[in-house]
Amino acid sequence: MSDTSIRINERIRMNAENITAALENHMMTAFAPDARKELRLFSAGEAADLLGISTSFLRKLHMEEKIDEVLTSAGGRRSYSADDLEAIRSYLDSAAKVPGTYRKGRRPGDKIQVLSFLNFKGGSGKTTSTIHTAQRLALKGYRVLCVDIDPQASLTTLFGYRPEVDFAEVGTIYDAIRYDDPLPLSAVIQKTFFTGIDLAPASLMLQEFEHETPRALMDNVQPAFFARMAASLAEVEGNYDLILFDCPPQLGYLTMSALCASTGLFITVVPNMLDVASMSQFLQMSADLLDVVSDAGATMDYDFMRFLINRLEPNDGPQQQVVAFLRNLFGKEVMTASMLKSTAISDAGLTHQTIYEVERSQFNRNTYDRAVDSLNDVNDEVESLIQQAWGR
Repeated sequence: MSDTSIRINERIRMNAENITAALENHMMTAFAPDARKELRLFSAGEAADLLGISTSFLRKLHMEEKIDEVLTSAGGRRSYSADDLEAIRSYLDSAAKVPGTYRKGRRPGDKIQVLSFLNFKGGSGKTTSTIHTAQRLALKGYRVLCVDIDPQASLTTLFGYRPEVDFAEVGTIYDAIRYDDPLPLSAVIQKTFFTGIDLAPASLMLQEFEHETPRALMDNVQPAFFARMAASLAEVEGNYDLILFDCPPQLGYLTMSALCASTGLFITVVPNMLDVASMSQFLQMSADLLDVVSDAGATMDYDFMRFLINRLEPNDGPQQQVVAFLRNLFGKEVMTASMLKSTAISDAGLTHQTIYEVERSQFNRNTYDRAVDSLNDVNDEVESLIQQAWGR
């Protein structure tokens, strides 16, 4: 068919079918057809870091038989599963002088921390930030619920699901917040392959919420759109320390419902002036819309809001100027740590994996280490904000 006589509906459908088939083929090559993702094992050094102890102390615990033996190679190298880490953490906390030294999740009286990652633009690293934060904090012992409210369902895909197949008709967060006969959130939450993380998945069906909300507002259906997410979360929040929203790249009813349920906000920003200009418009629109829902009775009290610099290239002079501009403008609201642009993160994404899931040996070690150090710095800063919100 020539470009001079394109029937756009037919061409788009053909392209959609072609890319779906190609993606299916790619996933069959990357993973066994019916396999679910599995979390890798961790080295002694990684395990000690995640537990907050030294490797020598970890060895001592094994020598004194205070903890169970783990998988050990012929050369004596120990490898730890996420379940091993959880068992060791339980022992450490039970033996600590101060309870909670090694278990840093919610205690009686602590409110659930609900964090939204958002920006107006696609490609600003929202999903990458959400999943790496969730995984790092789960590995450190927090109980995490990820809520994917982007109809594109990238976060759901990264957890090894195929939204268009697994949740084509039912089983997503949409079913818990829809206006007609909503399900309890517990009915749609999925266990994931990643110990410590549950998922409320997304699919294209979520777009229906955007279409149905104007009619629901006219009919005064209660609870209103901005309160539905918080009402849904209330059923399960006792099971988690943290809830993380991956928001769509637009300021629609889904994003507003997440913002009205949140206690903390991370606005991801790529440090170039076009993105900053776009963010400026996004912030103005957000403020105007949040004024409206605040006047309608939504809670707007947050523990913190931070700008998270994403895809940073440290040797890029113009980027450094933009970062300095943002720090000068927003001060401590710009996170100290930034997420580096890294081929290791991009390459991991080719097989729908994160930097915490892949083996270091698959990459140039310096590239891998720089990416991991960058992500750890960001996520440890997120953790410190959570701890401060709990008064610690």
